[in-house]
Amino acid sequence: MFGICNLAIIPLRFEPSDKSEIVSQVLFGEHFEILEQLKQWSKIKLQYDDYEGWVDSKQYQIISESEYNQLSKDAIVLNADLLEYITGSNNMLLPIPIGSSLSFLNHADINTSNLNFEGTKISGVKPKNCLLNTAFMYLNAPYLWGGKTPFGIDCSGFTQMVYKLNGYKLLRDASQQATQGEALSFIEECEPGDLAFFDNEEGNIIHVGIIMDDNYIIHASGKVRIDRLDHLGIYNSETNRHTHKLRVIKKII
Repeated sequence: MFGICNLAIIPLRFEPSDKSEIVSQVLFGEHFEILEQLKQWSKIKLQYDDYEGWVDSKQYQIISESEYNQLSKDAIVLNADLLEYITGSNNMLLPIPIGSSLSFLNHADINTSNLNFEGTKISGVKPKNCLLNTAFMYLNAPYLWGGKTPFGIDCSGFTQMVYKLNGYKLLRDASQQATQGEALSFIEECEPGDLAFFDNEEGNIIHVGIIMDDNYIIHASGKVRIDRLDHLGIYNSETNRHTHKLRVIKKII
C-alpha cells in the first residue's frame, strides 16, 4: 500500500504511540510506501529519503501503486515561501510550510479534493551559491528534534531542507549525510555551502551545519544561528566556548 500526506505537517514517530519520540516529520505532499499497518498506526518509508517511522493512520490519504510511481517520476515542485496556503472548496484554507511538495496537485486522480496553490513554487537544480540564501530563511527557527520546518527544525532537517529546496538530495540524519560527498582535508579547502560534521566523545556524528564565508557556520542549535567555525569546531561567542567538535567537512556539490 502507498500514501501521501494531505495535511500540513504530521509527526513521524519511532514507535506506534502518541508518546513515542518524533524522529522526523512528513510535510504536505510527501508520498511514501506503507510497510505495516496496525489498528491506529502505519509504518511508512518516505520515497524521498527512504526514512522509516510510524504515523497515525488518520493523517494521510491512500494512493495506488501506479500513482506512487508516477509521483516518484515527477519533477519535484516545492513551496518556496515560509508559509503559504492551499485552498479548496467550501472556503477551505490549509497552511503549509516551506518545502511542502506540490507535484500531486496536477494529478486529478490524487487531488480529489481539487486543492489549489497560488504561491511561489521552486523546482530544479539551483547554483551552489543559492544555498545560503535559502538557509537564511530558517534563521532563528527554534530547534526541534525531528523537525523540518521554520516552526521547529533539527540540525540535519535544516541541512536536508536547504539542499532539497535547491534541487540536491541529502539523507535525513547527520550520520547518514556524513556518508555523502567528498571529504576535504583542510578547513581552508571548503567553500560556502559545504557541510561540516561534528562528533561526540564516542566518535559518533551528532551534528551538522552549513559553512559560510569567512569561517562562519549556520546551524540549528537551540535555534538556527550563525557561529564561528575553526579547526576545533564551532565557537559560540556568546558563551565564549566551543560547543561542537569538528570531525569532517564534506563537499556535496
